[in-house]
Amino acid sequence: MKITGDWFSNKDTQGVCRALTEAGHVALFVGGCVRNALLGVEVHDIDIATDAEPDEVLVLERAAGFKVIPTGIDHGTVTVVAGGEPHEITTFRHDVETDGRRAVIAFSKEIADDARRRDFTMNALYADASGQVIDPLGGLGDLNARRVRFIENPVERIREDYLRTLRFFRFHAWYGDAQAGLDAEGLAAIASHLEGLDRLSRERVGAEMKKLLRAPDPAPSVAAMRQTGVLAHILPGADDKGLAPLVHLEGEQGLAPDAMRRLAVLGGEDVALRFRLSKKETMRLTALRDGIGSMETPAALGYHYGADVARDVCLLRAAVLGGPVDRSGIAAGEKGENAVFPIKARDLMPTLKGPAIGKAMKALEADWIASGFEMSRDELLARIGD
Repeated sequence: MKITGDWFSNKDTQGVCRALTEAGHVALFVGGCVRNALLGVEVHDIDIATDAEPDEVLVLERAAGFKVIPTGIDHGTVTVVAGGEPHEITTFRHDVETDGRRAVIAFSKEIADDARRRDFTMNALYADASGQVIDPLGGLGDLNARRVRFIENPVERIREDYLRTLRFFRFHAWYGDAQAGLDAEGLAAIASHLEGLDRLSRERVGAEMKKLLRAPDPAPSVAAMRQTGVLAHILPGADDKGLAPLVHLEGEQGLAPDAMRRLAVLGGEDVALRFRLSKKETMRLTALRDGIGSMETPAALGYHYGADVARDVCLLRAAVLGGPVDRSGIAAGEKGENAVFPIKARDLMPTLKGPAIGKAMKALEADWIASGFEMSRDELLARIGD
């Protein structure tokens, strides 16, 4: 079996490999680029494994005329920029010691050592510069079956890096067979090692969750997270019952996956803090979550937060309550986004002064929103006398 693709046949990428192979070393594409090429999915990152040690890679690639950056040289990784694209080259290695977050490694000359330190069998696939696939651990069968399976002993793989617990669910959401379900042995190992998740930084947990929630349909994976206790462990109070309906409604509306929209339907305690969300993400998530249970109309939401928030709240309300999407509300949200309040503070002077102006402005704006943004300036000013 061989891989193909424009990224693979690119002369610069081939040149990066040739700089190593012509010096007598191995240069093998590995991991996501091989997996995605075999699945016919777009390749984003190009990773290359080699038996050459980092210092040798630096010398050989620079001699070939490429820019080389020692990004992770202590762990065996250098980045070679060729044709404007980064190529991460990592020396074969094996773990000497791990603590669940980071590993002490030693370089190796054996591909099997390198393969066994990876997480899932579908990520332990290699391909040489001709495209010939090398499968040292039987990952092809799992890839073809869309089965996410830990390499060899799941408990050992999890103890090496507890982030693999979250990656297991993310990879199933992106590459697994939803009908076949998740690997039972992997789920059992995860359920018995929940305490290891406490060793992970909130940034890493949040990044994994956002990647998971951007999958086309993360609902089966999140349901499995709930069943194993992972969801409650990383996000107490979360409830995934509205997630599958939301994904369905998104499809009806032709909407792309959105992590904050889906995170809003999960609920949970202290989400922004637990997942280290950015200020922008936190503001949007707060608007969505508050909007679900508020009495604020879609028109008002559109006016205050924009049409996207108004639309998403309509979807979230439908997903949580089990009713149809308020399509007129979506249209009202769009109208609200474009509405301009026709009253300025100076319009109320000198009839009103000081705090009375702000109070009146707020009341008039509420009346104007309630009218569907139809009340004119004169109609609103007439209410000042009242």
